[in-house]
Amino acid sequence: MGIGVWELVLLFLIVLVLFGTKRLRNIGGDLGSAIKGFRSAMNDPDTGKDEKTSEPDPAKAEAKVEDNKEKAG
Repeated sequence: MGIGVWELVLLFLIVLVLFGTKRLRNIGGDLGSAIKGFRSAMNDPDTGKDEKTSEPDPAKAEAKVEDNKEKAG
């Protein structure tokens, strides 16, 4: 009914032949780093915050609107 051990071994061998050991090692390392970064971001919500996601400054937004009005008219 499901995937057996021999099917998994065959699939692994095909992937190994297609990509090679060096590329698989790089992909595994990149995937591990991505998962580690995701977990740390989920545990600490303040870490991923930057200026783009913070609350906008109303004074800066108003100045930007006035600048756009001057350029248009």
